[in-house]
Amino acid sequence: MIDIEKTKVGILLPPQIKDNGNYASNTYIDTKGYSHLRVMFITGIVDATIGSTAEGTAPKLEECDTTGGTYADISDAALADSIAATEDSKVFAIDVDLTAGRKRYIQVNVPHSGDGTTGSNLAIIGILSRPNYDDHDGLATDAGLQELISA
Repeated sequence: MIDIEKTKVGILLPPQIKDNGNYASNTYIDTKGYSHLRVMFITGIVDATIGSTAEGTAPKLEECDTTGGTYADISDAALADSIAATEDSKVFAIDVDLTAGRKRYIQVNVPHSGDGTTGSNLAIIGILSRPNYDDHDGLATDAGLQELISA
């Protein structure tokens, strides 16, 4: 089995545009059975800062032992700063070593998107890798995918 077949993808923030306010439908990823997580922030058109420049709050990761519990910041798991209005069509990432005492559920805290003309497009996915088990067979369902085509 090749390494890419041992990964699982989860949507942490479905693709959406926000002109002023908080992004909707943030969710968590269940990291059970994996040793590494990469969270990717994918921008489209960005005409309003993603994050709060005034508050110095960049998008960050939080963790919890349960899905509905109180999430706490993960140390050093934040972007260096807010995503600027000039950073169209870019990909940002945060890597997390899940063997370092991490809690099972991880979510993204995406602060307020500032007031722009057309809004800021954002989607966030998590990619789990290095499974701790041997029964990951590379099927679409194991990988968190709706469909998987191999050519």
